[in-house]
Amino acid sequence: MKFAKKYEKYMKGMDEDLPGVGLKRLKKMLKKCRSDLQSHGNDGSSAGRCPGLCSVCDGSFFPSLLNEMSAVVGCFNEKAKRLLELHLASGFKKYTLWFTSKGHKSHGTLIQQGKDLVTYAIINAVAMRKILKKYDKIHYSKQGQEFKAQAQSLHIEILQSPWLCELMAFYMNLRRSKKNKGAMELFGDCSLIFDDDKPTISCNLFSSMRVDISLTCSICLDTVFDPVALSCGHIYCYLCSCSAASVTIVDGLKSAERKSKCPLCRQPGVFPNAVHLDELNMLLSYR
Repeated sequence: MKFAKKYEKYMKGMDEDLPGVGLKRLKKMLKKCRSDLQSHGNDGSSAGRCPGLCSVCDGSFFPSLLNEMSAVVGCFNEKAKRLLELHLASGFKKYTLWFTSKGHKSHGTLIQQGKDLVTYAIINAVAMRKILKKYDKIHYSKQGQEFKAQAQSLHIEILQSPWLCELMAFYMNLRRSKKNKGAMELFGDCSLIFDDDKPTISCNLFSSMRVDISLTCSICLDTVFDPVALSCGHIYCYLCSCSAASVTIVDGLKSAERKSKCPLCRQPGVFPNAVHLDELNMLLSYR
């Protein structure tokens, strides 16, 4: 079965209506663009390439894909955050969350929702990559890859989401618990690997996708301690990130100036919305 049909079947089979990538509609846009290029093949422009301003690509294709990517990532982040809050909550807050969240009646339900969320994230990541690859193939260009880099700078590349790493750690923490034997079903293969004392959390998702996330802080060059993920997706120790942002641990990363840049990718403004990776911190503590 082709991916487009597999994707459409998956999205239609979901219990709730979630945002996704309109593969069929985007492919029709590309087909129209290719037809226009062929019909104007003698206008002096490079063969197979759009002119400087393409009404299809610049006016429809990329804006549509950008909106869809934003909607998918926003939905995934919100639902993953809510799920992990349910798992990590304690005391009165835990009972309040479980009471106000319909359907969250057991750990088995949490596990299934975690599985569904990861599947939703990865299959949409694959869909986005495939449509951009098709764009470059049709236009003999690298504009699709350039758009992907733009999406990363806008923090709407779903594989950058810190909540994906947290869900992987969430699974491994549940697998460790004897009370949750059913957790084995969440991922086909997920593990914490130490290679020359350099930790990596690794997961095989579907037959064609593998996610490897380095857990070495690029500032202190040691295993991340009390890890946080910046808006750009890079993971650091909390103390190291505070040092990089020139803030105290008391004031925290929310007080960081917008001009402060990630030490790796040099993107500004990535510290104030940093996410504490509590599940990952528990996982590393156990190991």
